[in-house]
Amino acid sequence: MNEQPLPPVIDAMGKPCPMPLLMLKRALKNEQHQILLLKSSDPHSQQDVLRYCQIHQIKCELLKISETEYHYLIES
Repeated sequence: MNEQPLPPVIDAMGKPCPMPLLMLKRALKNEQHQILLLKSSDPHSQQDVLRYCQIHQIKCELLKISETEYHYLIES
């Protein structure tokens, strides 16, 4: 059975903007992974993260888990 390993998680839960975006930038710079999972509780992260990924041509999928939890699957 070929199970895919879970992507590295960037846990920005409870951190206000711009911290989720800054944590993502740091991870993209330091990590050698192709796929990352960013978890955020800040609703403003939707605009920041999606716009950043669009500008830098990074594939990003937003999963709204609840009113206070957003997951971004980022493929660089």
